[in-house]
Amino acid sequence: MLGFDNERYLSAQTEAILKRIEAFKGKLYLEFGGKICHDLHAARVLPGYDPNLKIKLLQGMKDILEIIYCICAGDIEKGRMRGDFGLTYDTATLKTFDDLEDFGFTVSTVIINRYHGEKSAERFMNFLKSRGIRVYTQPEIQGYPADVERIVSPEGYGRNPFVETSRPLSIVTGAGPGSGKMATCLSQVYHHHLRGQSAGFAKFETFPIWNLPLKHPVNVAYEAATADIKDFNMVDPFHLAAYGVTSINYNRDVENFSIMKEIISRISDPSSPMMNYRSPTDMGVNMAKEGIIDDQVVSRAAKQEIIRRYFRYALELKQGIEKKETLELVEKLLQEVGAKVTDRSVVVAAREAAVKARESGKGNRGVYCGAAIELGDGSIVSGMNTPLMHAESAVILNAVKKMAGIPREIDLLPGVLIRNIATLKQDILGTRSESLNVEEMLIALSISAANSPASEVCLRKMVQLAGCEFHSTHLISKGDENGLRKLKLNVTTDALPTSRGFYY
Repeated sequence: MLGFDNERYLSAQTEAILKRIEAFKGKLYLEFGGKICHDLHAARVLPGYDPNLKIKLLQGMKDILEIIYCICAGDIEKGRMRGDFGLTYDTATLKTFDDLEDFGFTVSTVIINRYHGEKSAERFMNFLKSRGIRVYTQPEIQGYPADVERIVSPEGYGRNPFVETSRPLSIVTGAGPGSGKMATCLSQVYHHHLRGQSAGFAKFETFPIWNLPLKHPVNVAYEAATADIKDFNMVDPFHLAAYGVTSINYNRDVENFSIMKEIISRISDPSSPMMNYRSPTDMGVNMAKEGIIDDQVVSRAAKQEIIRRYFRYALELKQGIEKKETLELVEKLLQEVGAKVTDRSVVVAAREAAVKARESGKGNRGVYCGAAIELGDGSIVSGMNTPLMHAESAVILNAVKKMAGIPREIDLLPGVLIRNIATLKQDILGTRSESLNVEEMLIALSISAANSPASEVCLRKMVQLAGCEFHSTHLISKGDENGLRKLKLNVTTDALPTSRGFYY
């Protein structure tokens, strides 16, 4: 079921942005929060939301905008990861550039923020320059954001280069949180002010949705998504005091607003519309609520997203990436919305499949894995591991058989093909297990499809798995993870170990 109307949203959001540009007499820096394309979080919590809806929004204003892309030097140096694609921030940045190119956009400028000669950032900068992209660096401003005297001075924004722009709307986006988008916008406004030019700043962020209740599941799902950086939602006290209206914002914008007001007063003319910003909410142009057409549908979807986030943080805790406090925070969020992990149907089905694997003597080397997929029609298909196939591979084959109307007992992969792959893996490549992971299974199925009509039909059904829910009881191998991501499944796992070893 759909809970979000893209066209209704596009109409309202476009109007809001154009009005803000007009208010600033033709030059607006719009801090573009979240992901500029492939916004999978929004698509999951707002069923019906096009993951590339922001791109469609920008395409409607293509003739008046340019794109400035920010990335933090420290994130490049640390190899920070973007979880939805499993890519480091610098690599994800390059992917975003390619994606934008496919949609007809070119990034005009890249700004590497908080740069202090980091070698990885320097290599990245040189690569971009070799591809003809303008690259600027901006150092970290000591005392930011509290030391307003330094920030609004030649030692603060004054040290940053002035980025030449030519269009009324500059979209300032970035690799992730902390990329320096807001600082870049305000630095640009500062330089315009020094030149006697009119320019303004506004924020575009889908979440939290300011005119939904504080504890609405959609807003709580945003808290779950940012639990690792300790963001949380709160009533905007400035908006409440100024207008008597309850609105929702996130803590950092509220905590920094008094400082923001002081900075704005020093980089703006008295007649600037920015001087009328009386709250963090006033800075925003978010119209996401206008697209919600079924609150029950989006509420259910948001609760499911909180559960997915719980499993992700639980996995990262076991990997040594995340802290226990993050997982405990998401547990509290689950309680707030009245949800529990077993409300995710595939979790129960996968765990039952693992029990069946043990009871039926299946499994492999004493490990009994279960996996489950919820198909688009709401039906659930399960699978278990065997010496020849991972549970993740087995359940995918079972799922496409069901969609194709092929009996489960029919083998899609000839025994000789599986045996040859097993021989290759163990005897030639020296891998520890001959069992097929998802990537290997997909290749084997494509080979089988050359001679098997049933395999060919099932191969064509794979595309229908995109957006389906998936759960596995055990740690997911790289080969499985890569295959599942390419199939665009929403994956969670109990992350039980598949052996007593550390490497295997």
